[in-house]
Amino acid sequence: MTKKKLVRLGSKTAKSGFRNEKDIVKKFNNWRSDEDAQMWLNIMGYKLKEIEKVKAIIITGSHKTDVQVQITIYLKKAISVENLSVKLVSNPQGFNQIDKRLVDKYTEMWNIPNKIAKTLKLFTGEIKPKIKRLRDKRRMFFDEMDVSIQKAVVDFFRKNKILIISDILKGNDEFPVNWMLVVFKKKNKKPEWVLKHINYVLNVFGGGGVRITNKGSLKIGKITMQRKGGDAGRETSKMLQFKINPMELFH
Repeated sequence: MTKKKLVRLGSKTAKSGFRNEKDIVKKFNNWRSDEDAQMWLNIMGYKLKEIEKVKAIIITGSHKTDVQVQITIYLKKAISVENLSVKLVSNPQGFNQIDKRLVDKYTEMWNIPNKIAKTLKLFTGEIKPKIKRLRDKRRMFFDEMDVSIQKAVVDFFRKNKILIISDILKGNDEFPVNWMLVVFKKKNKKPEWVLKHINYVLNVFGGGGVRITNKGSLKIGKITMQRKGGDAGRETSKMLQFKINPMELFH
């Protein structure tokens, strides 16, 4: 398969299993004999015959990047670095959390006005609502709020959509994501993978408008913003959470 076809397709049935990010690292580090890793490097734009060395490592901590691949080019003696966000999926209809923080953290990141920040805290339950007859007495869904408040929330996220989507998918720290690798682990079948550049990923998940859903959450393109919940009711349950279905990249 030519490099041009690989870039256009960007997906393939895997040659072997994937359990976690360590397997991705292992495949890159065994690139000389691993066909998946060779295809990934081709998709990234590298000519295998020009590569002297590939070193992949796991990035720990609260970064968007899961795996960093360091590539040494033989002819130029140059080192190129590619940061990958890895999503391992077993349910084609499942959703994957891509970011979660308390509202105050997002307020700092995106300069959220006080009125909107307060609304988001009512949504997550950081501020307890005073209104009765709500679906959940601990918090308010957006569709339970005044229409003018709903509009203000939608307008803010629509106006800042590009920044918000970039921050939650690509990241804004020292390890920004260059590529997203999604591995679909089908039951009793060989896994399939798709590797896409982050700009493509941003376009896919950012495609579409900003709206309040029928369930009272917020949809930003193909990204869902909701209350995290769970955690036995601890403060962390009151975080804002952003989720995607990584399988969108196979379409």
